[in-house]
Amino acid sequence: MVTFSHTDDGTDEAAWVDHGLPVIPELPLSPPELAAMRFVVLAAHPDDETLGAGGLLAHVHALGAHVEVLLCTAGEGSHPDSPTVTPDQLAGTRLEEFAAGLASLGLEGRWRCLGYPDRGLGAHAAGITSVVREAVRRLPGDPGQLVLVAPYRQDGHADHDVLGQVAAEVARQGGHGLLEYPVWFWHWATPDNPAWQAWVRFHPDPPALAAKARAMDAHATQVRPLSPAAGDEVLLSEAFLKHFSRGYEVFAWTPPAQTSGAPHRSADAERIFDAVHARAEDPWDYLGSWYERRKRALTLAALPRESYESGLEVGCSIGTLTAGLAPRCRSLLAVDASSTALDRAAARLAPFPGVTTRQLTLPGSWPGGSYDLVVVSEVGYYLGRDELGLLLDRVVESMMPGGTLLLCHWRHPMRGWELDGETVHTLVRDRLGWPTAGLYRERDFVLETLMAPAAAVAS
Repeated sequence: MVTFSHTDDGTDEAAWVDHGLPVIPELPLSPPELAAMRFVVLAAHPDDETLGAGGLLAHVHALGAHVEVLLCTAGEGSHPDSPTVTPDQLAGTRLEEFAAGLASLGLEGRWRCLGYPDRGLGAHAAGITSVVREAVRRLPGDPGQLVLVAPYRQDGHADHDVLGQVAAEVARQGGHGLLEYPVWFWHWATPDNPAWQAWVRFHPDPPALAAKARAMDAHATQVRPLSPAAGDEVLLSEAFLKHFSRGYEVFAWTPPAQTSGAPHRSADAERIFDAVHARAEDPWDYLGSWYERRKRALTLAALPRESYESGLEVGCSIGTLTAGLAPRCRSLLAVDASSTALDRAAARLAPFPGVTTRQLTLPGSWPGGSYDLVVVSEVGYYLGRDELGLLLDRVVESMMPGGTLLLCHWRHPMRGWELDGETVHTLVRDRLGWPTAGLYRERDFVLETLMAPAAAVAS
């Protein structure tokens, strides 16, 4: 059993950084997947959810996902030796702080307090389990699209451990996803503990991170002293809070059990992508994310020719990659299923007279024409196997002799879709039989260029 105090020096944030925490894998869920999910969030005490998952909650709420929060205690036990505040007074104040914090995350009114005793959840595990199951039952839809978000079940705080175990069992029995957020683990554990090496990162967008900072500041009883008197000292030190001011959040991720429902198809993708683009200006953080900017630069550098006569980009979204392709193409057609995305792309691409945008849902619709460059970036796994085959047939029909097909895809699992990135690339190679001009693979994505034969032939 772990024994620690909040007054301990704890493990410095720099130690986690030095041992590789910033480069653990990303949470393998795309914005469209997150937007389609329902999240039931469990917190043992006011501020747990903000510390461990505030950025995630603000981010997915902005995408349009359903989020509701179950708070188990009012946190009345945080200052047991206070000479100025009684536990009942502290409970009232902390609930007000909790409400203000969730409002900062965009979740005003999306919570309820269960009223169990602080530091006493172990005696009420059965009751909490019943409440969580009932909350899950009230939410319709595919069980695999429901995610429980709860404290890490070995966080070291008894209330956190109990709540994490409850969430894990409900998720296991219901086939739901589970995101466990560590809180005190960062304080008492050291990088020698192997648990964190199997965890994943999630990068909230800048507005979500700003919302998290405001929410955390709302918990004044925890981040500032109650008074100068002994017993009213600050509970969460600046050193401790550094673990939660990262540009990412860390979770132990248990994917949902495979459901019997059919995988998403391109018709679903059109609906989902239009909804995602309608809710966020830049839903994948193309402009701000170093990962996206670096991947874009590598994609452009991978093109084997300096210039192309006629290019086609399949799934252009808001046009960030398109803007890089435009100077390399005499003419460039960028297509996407989302009209909202194309409105933003058209504004971004206005300085490039050779670029045209068009709303099409491929492969059922096809623009026609001939191209010596076709770019399929982060698109292939949103198609079914047969749809991908049809898309490739259209590419063969439209590709000029010696043209370039560029593929780039996320390498991690794509829950709810039939294909993943590696499978897409394998299927393309097998179906076309075109020689690979370049192949680059790293932990998160695979980038590949294929060359059409001098005389293109039907597959």
